[in-house]
Formats: sequence, C-alpha cells, structure tokens
Amino acid sequence: MNHHSEYNNDIEAAVEVMRRGGVIAYPTDTVWGIGCDAACAVAVRRIYEIKHRADSKALITLVADEDMLAGCIEGEIPQACLDYLRESDRPTTIVYPKGRNVASELLAEDGSIGIRITRDSYSNDLCRMLGGAVVSTSANISGEPAAKVYGDISKKILDSVDYVAFSGRDSVEALRPSRVVKLTEDGEIIVLRD
Repeated sequence: MNHHSEYNNDIEAAVEVMRRGGVIAYPTDTVWGIGCDAACAVAVRRIYEIKHRADSKALITLVADEDMLAGCIEGEIPQACLDYLRESDRPTTIVYPKGRNVASELLAEDGSIGIRITRDSYSNDLCRMLGGAVVSTSANISGEPAAKVYGDISKKILDSVDYVAFSGRDSVEALRPSRVVKLTEDGEIIVLRD
C-alpha cells in the first residue's frame, strides 16, 4: 500500500469520526491538536471535558482557506487582515469580533472567535474533506505543557479521543504555538500572543 493511499485513508477515517460527532487527535501547523467538527456542539463540549478546560476559554478553529474563513465570521474580512495573514511568516490565529456557523461553545463571552487558516497539508486536507472548520486545541490537559510532538501526548488524552491520526507521528520537529492577534471592531490588529 503506497504512502498516498495510507494518507488519504487516514484523512477519510478522521473525517468520518468527526462527521459522527467524534473527537480526534491530529497534527496541525503548530502543536498536536484535539479536534472535531466546529459546527458540532456535543463534540466541542466533549473537548472541554477531555481537557478539563473552563468553557470561558474559547477554542481555536482551523479553516482551509479564505472562503471557509468568511463562512465562519460575521461581516467582511478587512483587507488589512488578509494582507496581515498573507505576509505572516508563521501560523497566525486571528480573533474576529463575531463568529457564525459554528457551535456557540467555540465563541468567547463577547461572541468573538479565534480562527487560523492552516497551510499544513494534514489539517488543511481535514478541513477540505470535512467541508468546514475543524476545532484545534492543544492535545493536553489544560494547564499542562502543549504536545509539540506525538510522543508528548499523554496516554490519558489518547485514550479519551475516538481517533488518533497516523500522519505526523514520526515527526520530531517541535513546532511552536501560533501567533495570536485580535481584530478589533474598528479593524485594528492587536497582538495577543507572539
């Protein structure tokens, strides 16, 4: 069996689990993540439980491209924002003022949502095949260090998800978390985490 079909089978299996409302562990453009279909409230709530995370801490969502991003936020994406993303030299999550078409559990108390366009092949293909945004939060119990490589993920986390991606397990390149910036109502960009 060649690598290509193994990779495709891995993506298809992960998407199938997410379509049924399941939760997966998978490699992203930054650290290993726990994810689900961003539109599925039940799955999003399960991620909060798995991580022992307070609901007031919103989760990041990954999208494949600018079109998918536009479907998840209210209003137009400001040009300054698109320019910022296109010029960014590393994965950048932007907190937009108002989210839509996603589980309300993903929104912060003020209705804002953190979204990242992922350029990493696995997570990008995941979004494309699902046909929508995929939740991405670091694969760790809240307060513990993020899982930079597959070997960092605790057994507890691996046992609590429904599917663990095969792709990326061998990678030893430790990637850092994304830069996080906030887009204000009047179109300004403020760096929250560099």
